Amino acid sequence: MAQIQFLSPEFAVGSQIIPDDLENLAADGFKAIICNRPDNESPGQPSYAALEAAALAAGIQAVHQPIYPNRMTVADAESFMQHLETLPKPVLAFCRTGTRSSFLFNACARMSGR
Repeated sequence: MAQIQFLSPEFAVGSQIIPDDLENLAADGFKAIICNRPDNESPGQPSYAALEAAALAAGIQAVHQPIYPNRMTVADAESFMQHLETLPKPVLAFCRTGTRSSFLFNACARMSGR
């Protein structure tokens, strides 16, 4: 299972998850996931399609917002903020280590003045 860290009561970040993790995430109360990894970033990484199918089967909404390392833009943060405003909570965003997802969350906090 991925390492998960809550950055707020309704938002957590984590490292790469696999389809088998989705039932446990649903049991832990997660209602949505945001995948910040591009497909085929690393050998053996599960595809977003496989993660989305497992998420939907577990009753979790899924969004794919791939962010390439060191290439995050303001538009990426704005899109991420929109996902955070509309997805059911709590939300888990993940990438390879959780760093990109954390950066996006912190950028949204700065943009919204929180």
